[in-house]
Amino acid sequence: MPFRGFEAADFEVFEVPGLERRMEALQAHLRPKLVELGELFAPQLAAWTGRPFYAHVAKHARRTVNPPNDSWVAFCEDKRGYKKHPHFQIGAWATHAFALFGVIYESPARAWFARQLVEHAEAVVRRIPGNYVFVPNHMDTAVIPASEVDAERLCALASDLQNKRHGELLVGIQIRKEEAVAMSGAAFAEAVAACFETLLPLYALANTEEIGVELV
Repeated sequence: MPFRGFEAADFEVFEVPGLERRMEALQAHLRPKLVELGELFAPQLAAWTGRPFYAHVAKHARRTVNPPNDSWVAFCEDKRGYKKHPHFQIGAWATHAFALFGVIYESPARAWFARQLVEHAEAVVRRIPGNYVFVPNHMDTAVIPASEVDAERLCALASDLQNKRHGELLVGIQIRKEEAVAMSGAAFAEAVAACFETLLPLYALANTEEIGVELV
């Protein structure tokens, strides 16, 4: 099934008060769109990398009090879960949609990826367009514009990724809610595809095995 595109209601679910009511709204509006994006991009990532990819749509099952402020579908090579692995994400907050690649604090790949970022810092900085953003905490909307990240700052972000207890680093695009709603499903999917293709070399850096994607 092709992606139908976002509607205002998909973002407004995060304004619904209370855990139960918000989860109902999320499941009625945004979650079906995330499922569609999962079905679209898991085979695309597999085709690009030559490896199997599985889509994991956030269930927020562990929440008992606080309603989620964002939701997403994540992609990795493990059918059981994504948090321990380098992975791609597509999702939304109340203010914007996003497409990212990175490693979060649960992943044992943090140290490896951090070292690779430091070793290839100049090439990574050249690779990432200035309108992308770096995300040091996937649970926070605070981001660092890629235009402000030179090799030295990237090394500092990599150090935080490796050494902080909850170190994380993701990178990709944000699309304002108003723009995302105005885009057709095909246009949004094209933007995500372009983003993921740009970030494929970082996925190669984050893996200890060669996947045939060069950082240029």
